[in-house]
Amino acid sequence: MNIGQAAAASGISAKMIRHYETIGLIEAAERTGSGYRVYTQKDVETLRFIRRSRDLGFQVDQIKELLALWRDRNRASADVKKVALGHVEELEAKMRQLQEMADTLRHLAKNCHGDNRPDCPIIHQLAESGTESRKRPAPRKGELLHGKV
Repeated sequence: MNIGQAAAASGISAKMIRHYETIGLIEAAERTGSGYRVYTQKDVETLRFIRRSRDLGFQVDQIKELLALWRDRNRASADVKKVALGHVEELEAKMRQLQEMADTLRHLAKNCHGDNRPDCPIIHQLAESGTESRKRPAPRKGELLHGKV
């Protein structure tokens, strides 16, 4: 099948299929005499594996590792589990970070008058220089930019 058919069958765009080939995530496809890529059903299965892995948030290096484990019929399931649980830890850390960001923005928005006045703690926080914001953590509940609310 051609790249368009492989894209439709796998749920991955033709552009991403080419990209995955370029970065070595998938092997280079066979070519016709006129240079068109030709994909097999096995290639489509690999592309689906990659799509499902991406849907779960795995990064390219992790997908390479998972692909190697998938292809290795002598793999230990403990190795696969280790990759999966490591990814869960990364996702949970990201969720905590996103929750902290949402809490900070919610707090800043709560302390913004939201009227015609130009003074706004959200803008003040965003405008702080990098060194100021690194020295002091983002304002928490009960704090405004330079002191208590």
